Amino acid sequence: MSLDMAPAKARSGGWAVLVLLCLAQFMLIVDITVVQVALPTIGAELVLGREALTWVVTTYTLCFGGLMVLGGRLADVLGARRTLLAGLGLFTAASLVCGLAGSGGVLIAGRALQGVGAALLSPAALAVITGTFHGERRGRALGVWAAIGGTGAALGVLVGGVLTAGPGWAWVFFVNVPIGLLVLAAVPAVVPRAAGRRERVDVPGALVVTMATALLIYGLVTAGDSGWTAAGTVLPLIGAVLLYVLFVVIQKSVRSPLMRAATLARRPVISGTFVMLVATGLMLGLFFLSSLYLQHVLRFSALETGLLFLPVAVAITAGAQAGGHLIGRLGGRAVAVGAFVVTAAGAALMTRISPDASAYTTLLPGFALAALGIGPAFVTATTTTMANIPPGENGVASGVISTFHELGGSIGVAVVSTVAAASLTPGTGAGIGGFVSGLTLCAVVAGVAAVVALGLVPPGKPAAAFVGHGHGH
Repeated sequence: MSLDMAPAKARSGGWAVLVLLCLAQFMLIVDITVVQVALPTIGAELVLGREALTWVVTTYTLCFGGLMVLGGRLADVLGARRTLLAGLGLFTAASLVCGLAGSGGVLIAGRALQGVGAALLSPAALAVITGTFHGERRGRALGVWAAIGGTGAALGVLVGGVLTAGPGWAWVFFVNVPIGLLVLAAVPAVVPRAAGRRERVDVPGALVVTMATALLIYGLVTAGDSGWTAAGTVLPLIGAVLLYVLFVVIQKSVRSPLMRAATLARRPVISGTFVMLVATGLMLGLFFLSSLYLQHVLRFSALETGLLFLPVAVAITAGAQAGGHLIGRLGGRAVAVGAFVVTAAGAALMTRISPDASAYTTLLPGFALAALGIGPAFVTATTTTMANIPPGENGVASGVISTFHELGGSIGVAVVSTVAAASLTPGTGAGIGGFVSGLTLCAVVAGVAAVVALGLVPPGKPAAAFVGHGHGH
């Protein structure tokens, strides 16, 4: 299809494009939380320890977030449809590899490939949507796109429980294959071609920042077993710092940097990345601890765990919707501070857990309250950033915010896994002390984030055109 036919496609079949691409994005978001419920079963069947289980979660979000800005740049250079098809094909094939995995190494490798595919697919799909819709239609389309995050998180935990308890954990990944093939077959018919543009792609920068973050997470995970002074902890952390410095040097020297220093230095971008990093780290960290506590300590089944998590994920969506309305009335700073205060209170309530008490009266109320706070934080991170960024830098700023969404999840799981290491190792008889320590850390981090947000997030209300809802994707 030629570029001249694109407007006609927008008028006649634009919503078909939106439904199709939202289905693809839904797969990517579901795969962040769907594995949480299946972790204990995966660990038992593949004989995986705490470190390996942590990497099953973090490898996906690490590659997804670390390469997302590169994926957006490739969509500009190669064309959005071509990049979309490549990412979708890779994600679908990687899902099959994960489902067939007979060892932890193969599963983690498959998760890495899923993350690479997602990093290509997600920004390309968003580029197609913004190019297909215009005016008020674009606003409505982007609202639907953003809401996919909360809905995906909600259904991910439930689907994970149903599939793990039914046909088995492998189907958590197998279910992506028919969906991926369906979307692959339909994309050429409904998504218009678009020409790319001649521009260098900063592949070295993308690889360096991804490797730096991988070393950072590896060091944090290793600290849980070996201690903070062990060589296996210190050397990766030093390596991460050096690679981050190298990344800054690369960005200053290349003609088309992955992330422009001038954009990254803007206060709205700094505050947005901070809020997104902490909010996502808290969300996935709390899911990680709760899933293992419910199944290892309270002996919940995967299905029971998924059902208990459902109101938590719904609370995230409800919080995001409320946050979208409140930002236009109170401004981003007030909403960000309030969001982290509520999250801190919820996480503090979760520390009341006890093997002798019901999870429905101890864990669930606090988790739902924390989730209600996390939702507005996601919206604040995106809205306040995009409303204060010049139009010419929207793409870069959006890519950076999305990147920190995925990296925040990786770092959050790694940190709580380290703090709760003793209780996460089966057979140690360590009790729930590690879980309580991990939850306490989440409450403290949320409280500190509220104080930081008070001084960091720009005051005032964002322009009405930018206020929206959703999960920050």
